[in-house]
Amino acid sequence: MCGIIGIIGAQEVSDRLVEGLRRMEYRGYDSAGVCTVKDGALIRRRAEGKLGNLVAELATNPALGHVGIAHTRWATHGAPTTNNAHPHATDDVALVHNGIIENFKPLRDGLIARGRRLESETDTEVVAHLISEHVEAGASPEEAVKSVLPQLRGAFALAIAFRQHPDLLIGARLGSPLVVGYGDGETYLGSDALALAPLTQKIAYLDEGDWVVITHDGARIFDQKNKPVKRAVTISGVTAAAVEKGPYRHFMLKEIFEQPTVVAQTLSSYIRPLEQTVALPQMDFDLAGVKRITIVACGTSFYAGMVAKYWFETFARVPVDIDVASEFRYRDPVLEEGGLALFISQSGETADTLAALRHCKENGQTIAVVVNVPTSSMAREADLLLPTHAGPEIGVASTKAFTCQLAVLAALAAHLALVKGKLSAEEEREIVRHLIEAPAALNAALAHDDEIAAMIHLIAPARDVLYLGRGPDYPLALEGALKLKEISYIHAEGYASGEMKHGPIALIDEDVPVIVLAPSGPLFEKTVSNMQEVRARGGKVVLISDAEGLAEAGEGCIATIEMPKVHPLIAPLVYAVPVQLLAYHVAVAKGTDVDQPRNLAKSVTVE
Repeated sequence: MCGIIGIIGAQEVSDRLVEGLRRMEYRGYDSAGVCTVKDGALIRRRAEGKLGNLVAELATNPALGHVGIAHTRWATHGAPTTNNAHPHATDDVALVHNGIIENFKPLRDGLIARGRRLESETDTEVVAHLISEHVEAGASPEEAVKSVLPQLRGAFALAIAFRQHPDLLIGARLGSPLVVGYGDGETYLGSDALALAPLTQKIAYLDEGDWVVITHDGARIFDQKNKPVKRAVTISGVTAAAVEKGPYRHFMLKEIFEQPTVVAQTLSSYIRPLEQTVALPQMDFDLAGVKRITIVACGTSFYAGMVAKYWFETFARVPVDIDVASEFRYRDPVLEEGGLALFISQSGETADTLAALRHCKENGQTIAVVVNVPTSSMAREADLLLPTHAGPEIGVASTKAFTCQLAVLAALAAHLALVKGKLSAEEEREIVRHLIEAPAALNAALAHDDEIAAMIHLIAPARDVLYLGRGPDYPLALEGALKLKEISYIHAEGYASGEMKHGPIALIDEDVPVIVLAPSGPLFEKTVSNMQEVRARGGKVVLISDAEGLAEAGEGCIATIEMPKVHPLIAPLVYAVPVQLLAYHVAVAKGTDVDQPRNLAKSVTVE
């Protein structure tokens, strides 16, 4: 969540700061601001709401200067008001902050007791005043920051500007990502490489606990013990074009339609098509020795993990536990020796998932990470890095990252089954053949976009919608309901279809559409039986199935959506498409903000 950018520039920086913020809008935010340093003054401009409000403020009241910091805020401490918007400042110091300062209350109380006057409700302003106290007492910016950082508990990425030092910015990170960018006579700070893409491709990722002083000449980086360190400079490979919608109305729609391409890109890293075998990245542990798998994730990534649980247990016969990351540590889980802890995350920075990863590492688990950002904190701490290759995902509601996660997890399940002796070479070749078919099947699913858009009038007026599925289609039902909730604001729930009679069937009436995911196969008849129970009580059913399934059970439904006939292994990837498109078109019909739905953030970097 939130976004930080800082520039030590050779020219005016205000417009470029705003452009950096624009590239991080996908993270979710509810206010924005910039602060520049010029002629011994801190020039601060802030606005609540969308970035356009800040642009309008800057048009009326420019913020001139060659040095500056900027921020998009997602409210935690204090309402999303202009007064609570970042940057926060004293007369001498301005800063922006991602994360949460957990001990801000005693720090704030101490500041007030010492006569400091705070203007906002935020935890961030406390840090500005703590640093300012040292600066006012004659400390250098470096000395001030070095003194304050050890006082802070929680998670933070900071970018700090100083009124009397217009030739430097200081950044620091603990639990929240921050990168340094290197230009020609310019140096940058950013929450991610995407924010800096128009400015530079040369970046260095700060390690946990690092802090950095940037000037026109480059960067001096220090570790948590204040020792000078070097961090590798890499070429990010992220282009400015990565955040262009092209011919699509929304990023979400663009990303839905990118799925055949990005799933193919992802699978190309995990299969050898000529040999028809699965090929995982090099690992320095014995995968065959894994006795139990613990999957930890949040939101859509958690549902990908639920699908993977079916695959690991069915193919490899390895027992699997799965937890939502925000609950995992707090139930004090039993972690057996020889266990593999598998973490799934789009950003690789999700705070509760990262904390769970470190808990597992401390308890002797081997760490595997499925992540879309191979330079993220989770990726750097993994024993086995399994990158997806979805490319930047801008829409807050995850789409292509989900199907790429499924592709990686399917390959991992097949390889685990092989090394466990549960899969023959011929069976492995069959699985690879089906994985290779996935991009074409995704294309076939996308071909039904127009007919899905045409049936939206049946769903958009509803206040409640239910999704049903069995087996691996149950997590897809949960994912479909989540997508609808996220972007259309319609209350929706996903259920294992056999659970309907144990309570939820009481909700069924003629005003509650029921979306049923039921590809033909071993579970089809049982799912249809549950569907008939819904219809017998006046429920209006939308059936998503293949031609065979629709021929058998489509009569009497208010609408049907035909999917290609595919192997059960890749069915979750294919059936993700109609529930994504359904949610998208309902949201468009209702006029909501599809790419940046209210109250949501793309990367949740606080617990």
